[in-house]
Amino acid sequence: MNILKFFTAGSVDDGKSTLIGRLLYDTDSILADQLEALQSSNRKNDDGSIDLAILTDGLRAEREQGITIDVAYKYFQTEKRKFIIADTPGHIQYTRNMVTGASTANLAIILIDARNGVVEQTIRHSYIVSLLGIKHVVVCINKMDMVGYNETVYSSIIEKYKILAQQLKLADVTYIPVSALKGDNIVQNSGNMDWYEGESLLHFLEKVDTDNLDKSQLARMPVQWVVRPQTEELHDYRGYAGRVLSGTFNLNDKVTVLPSGASSIVEKIEFFDEALDAAHAGQSVIIHLKDDVDISRGDTIVNSSALPQETKLIEADLCWMDTRALDTSIMYNIQHNSKITKCKISEILHKVDINTLEKHAADEFKLNDIGRVIVKTADALAFDLYDDNRANGSAILVDTRTNLTIGALMFRAAVE
Repeated sequence: MNILKFFTAGSVDDGKSTLIGRLLYDTDSILADQLEALQSSNRKNDDGSIDLAILTDGLRAEREQGITIDVAYKYFQTEKRKFIIADTPGHIQYTRNMVTGASTANLAIILIDARNGVVEQTIRHSYIVSLLGIKHVVVCINKMDMVGYNETVYSSIIEKYKILAQQLKLADVTYIPVSALKGDNIVQNSGNMDWYEGESLLHFLEKVDTDNLDKSQLARMPVQWVVRPQTEELHDYRGYAGRVLSGTFNLNDKVTVLPSGASSIVEKIEFFDEALDAAHAGQSVIIHLKDDVDISRGDTIVNSSALPQETKLIEADLCWMDTRALDTSIMYNIQHNSKITKCKISEILHKVDINTLEKHAADEFKLNDIGRVIVKTADALAFDLYDDNRANGSAILVDTRTNLTIGALMFRAAVE
């Protein structure tokens, strides 16, 4: 049974948490103690029904203010598929939280209030979806009950969003009219909108094709640990442990180790005590090579037929996540998979107004700013372009003083 990872985005009060709560409630995915707490809660909807948003509003501040601040992860499954949901905040001041929650998703649900239509935050959320290369987008026009389940309202919003989707090059967009509060078109198709001929949200999520999601054929495995037991039984044992980021490694594949450039052949693949014929993306394995190659943590094993780029100058999109502004005069750490090295932001190319999508010249980055920069690293990184391979095309910036993540990078080009 495969897993679909998706996140929800929308303006404050568009109903993100309620929609997720409805999915969990109507699929019987709530534990008995959670259901009891839900029923005894003082938070009710205007019609006296249970406020399902409580299921994801975990922080006290979220419950008090009725908004999402942190990223809440929920898990459920049906007979057809398992799901991991990230409920991300919609408010502009929590943009960094949204980027964090969306970074590992392969489908986005964007909520639009049927009463308000496409607003600035819809543009911002859609831009982030485009920036992160998320393949599938579901636009849920929510609160249809508050506009009398009017088909004209629904159609008007679709026409406006299609213009935005074309501008952002969002190719796979599905539109579903819903009422998260009432449950219309969430799990079952609604009788209140007999003009809608599509699937309910859950049925779509169960059937959406995941074969093309993050399935890069570029074989990449960053080395996490060189395994050398050096015991009497295993005195010649030398394996390289790591998680396959993308692609597949097969026995007898010719591979290259970067940054050294040394080549060898895959001789053995181990998963615990089991010998495998192949290692696929997502598997944590130990790879043995036919030759004794000098390999350390931070090196990357790749298929020799499709080498990544290697350079110390990289053009990248940056989402700044620190309360202190970006300082182009100081050194930061950059972590690209298991490799950590020093770097500087040598140039700010532009900053994006994510409410209008306009690009502006800038000399600083502050909290939640997004734009394009040139990164200069102390050691060359072996990377793929983000659009070609999300798993090997991103990195994080780390403050050398606090060791905290302060920025997310998506690699767009190698600078000659």
